[in-house]
Amino acid sequence: MRVVALIPGGIEQQILFFPTLDDLKQNYPNAEIDVVVEPRSKAAYRVSRSVNDVLTFDFKDRNSPADWANLLGVLRDRDYEAVISAGGTGAGFLLWLTGIPTRVGFGNGLFFTNPIPKKAEQYAPQIYHDLLQGLGISTPCPDLALRIPKSDQDWAQAERQRLGLNGYVLLDGNSDYPVESWQKIIQDLQQKQPEIPVLFIQSDENREFLARLSQSCPGLKLSNPKDIGKLAALIAGANLLLCTEGAPMHLAVALEVYTLVLFGASDPAKLLPQQDKFLAIKSSTHKLAEIAPEQVLQKVWGG
Repeated sequence: MRVVALIPGGIEQQILFFPTLDDLKQNYPNAEIDVVVEPRSKAAYRVSRSVNDVLTFDFKDRNSPADWANLLGVLRDRDYEAVISAGGTGAGFLLWLTGIPTRVGFGNGLFFTNPIPKKAEQYAPQIYHDLLQGLGISTPCPDLALRIPKSDQDWAQAERQRLGLNGYVLLDGNSDYPVESWQKIIQDLQQKQPEIPVLFIQSDENREFLARLSQSCPGLKLSNPKDIGKLAALIAGANLLLCTEGAPMHLAVALEVYTLVLFGASDPAKLLPQQDKFLAIKSSTHKLAEIAPEQVLQKVWGG
C-alpha cells in the first residue's frame, strides 16, 4: 500500500501530524508513507518515525500552471492508492486529477471520495487524526512521539559536556516577550537554584536579543542546535522547558519533558495536551508581552 499526505504549514504543523502518520503505520505496517510539505518544513521529518519519503511543494507561493502540473505528474507517477489532505477543500480538485482511488480530506465530497468533517475545537493532533476515519481507522489518537537520530544524541551529549551541564532549565523565545521579563525570570532561577544552569536556545532570529540578555544575566548559557534532531536531543536532557509558543514545545511534549508555555492570542487547549506535565500561561489581553514575569515564576515554583 502506498499512501501520500499533503500537509501545508510550518514545522509545527508537521509535528502535530506525526500521531496521524504513526497510527497509519501502526495499522498498515507494510505501507509506504510519503508526505508533500513546504520546503521550510522538510526538516521536521528528521525526527519522524513513520515516513519513507518527503516531497516538497510551496503551497503558498504564486505557483504557475506548470508548477501545479509538475506536482500532479509526480503524484500520478508514484501510483499511490490513497491520499490524505490536511489542507482545505482547495486541494481536492488537484487530487481528483491525480486519479488516486481513495482521497481523504476535510470538506465536502465533491472531489474527495471520503470527506471528513473538521472539528476545529479539538487538540490539533486529534483534528488531523480524524482523517484516518476515511481509511477505516478508528483507533484513539496516539501521543506525540518522535525518533532522535543517534548522531544528534551524540551531538547533544558533547554539547552538554562543553557547557558543563548535567540537569538544566531550558528556555526558548525571542523579543516577542520583553528582555526585561526574561531577565527577571532568569535571575530568579539563578538565585533560587544556583546549582541548576539556565540554558537558552540560540538561533539566527534571536541572536541580537540574546546578546542583550546575556549582558544582564551573567552565567546564562547558550546553545545553537543546527537542526530539529539536535534541538530535540537538547530538549530531552532538560529538567524543564520554559518557552513561548513554537516547535520546541511540541518536541518537549513528544519527549515528555516538563514544559511551561507562554501564550498570547492562541488557545492552549488546541496546542497542548491536558496533562500535568504541560502547563500554559495565557495572556488575559492576548498580548504575550503583558504576561508578568511574577506570574511565570509562580508557575515555575508550583504556586
